[in-house]
Amino acid sequence: MNQLRRSEQLLRRFFNPMNLIIDAHQDLAYNILSFGRDYSRSVHQTRQIEASHPVPGLAYQSLLGWSQYNQGKVALVFGTLFAAPARAEKELHPNLQVYNTPAEANQVYWNQLNFYHQLTQEKPSVFRLITTKADLQAHFRDWENQPADPQPEDYLPVGIVPTMEGAEGIIDFAELPLWWENGLRSIGLAWAGNQFCGGTREPGPLTDLGRELLGEMAQTGFILDLSHMDEPAALECLDTFPGQIIASHSNVASLVKGYSSNRLLSDQVINQLIERDGVIGVVPLNAFLNWEWRADGGREAISLRLLAEQIDHLCQVAGNCDHVGIGSDFDGGYGVEHVPREIDNIADLQKLIPFLQELGYGEDDIAKIYSGNFLRILNAILPE
Repeated sequence: MNQLRRSEQLLRRFFNPMNLIIDAHQDLAYNILSFGRDYSRSVHQTRQIEASHPVPGLAYQSLLGWSQYNQGKVALVFGTLFAAPARAEKELHPNLQVYNTPAEANQVYWNQLNFYHQLTQEKPSVFRLITTKADLQAHFRDWENQPADPQPEDYLPVGIVPTMEGAEGIIDFAELPLWWENGLRSIGLAWAGNQFCGGTREPGPLTDLGRELLGEMAQTGFILDLSHMDEPAALECLDTFPGQIIASHSNVASLVKGYSSNRLLSDQVINQLIERDGVIGVVPLNAFLNWEWRADGGREAISLRLLAEQIDHLCQVAGNCDHVGIGSDFDGGYGVEHVPREIDNIADLQKLIPFLQELGYGEDDIAKIYSGNFLRILNAILPE
């Protein structure tokens, strides 16, 4: 039995009626190092602590906690290396992960990658680094027999696959094999615009340096993440990058009322990404479901039904359920104040299931959407 079939069979045996979730985008290192959040606590403990001792520069309530990962069957996340260019931060918190130069970004990103190693070594019961197929298979085996309603004694470690959001920290292409050796498995070229390509609110095409980086990434084996890339750059990548491509946390621009920016995915990018066997992680952020959500009634007016409709659209375009997953971006600059009314924390991603069922999706479809599709990607790129 090949490794992919083994993983798919494990998935089909999981947790009726709840499905295992792979979340393709969480800024864990950024939040822990910037704000001191401890995700081994429950989300409720974190909120209580931050309410009584407010953190400067932190204006949103967490959605993440180890208890909630387990209660919601969130078995694995793509943990980012992320730093914002200082120009994008109007009020800088003293510990914020920001940079003024690529050299500073390089230092921040290495610190974050080293931190993931430290975190998983110091709290192995809570987090586990996943860098190989063997790691992935062992991790799924550990989750296989967890009860449907786990108690604290049943809690399992959450897997972390390191990913880089914005490639500004790559200042020497010869360093790419070292990044890979230390566990990095996915790279998105942009957050804002940079020397490689245009990004969110800072449009621009792929540069010659960006093309060179793509060649080196493909040679090493990295996933390319199109999220945040400006459309002309993303389209060129889809035409030329020979490796695996995803959009870890991006919704369908044409479905979002009032939307007019360059952050979400155009129909052309979606069509070509599907043709390239990519996977799109949809984001349960109100602004990515209805850009005018505040004027249209606020949080109580936004339902997970809109996220299900995003998923349904992608499945209808593809003609199957093979190209969509979850990329929550939880705690990525927003919290419970900014998500659909059904969500209090990450465990509530399971509440998406009835909306998908209403749209005609069955158990096998939902298993693919929740984890199977990103599992396929990881099986394709992880070394033995």
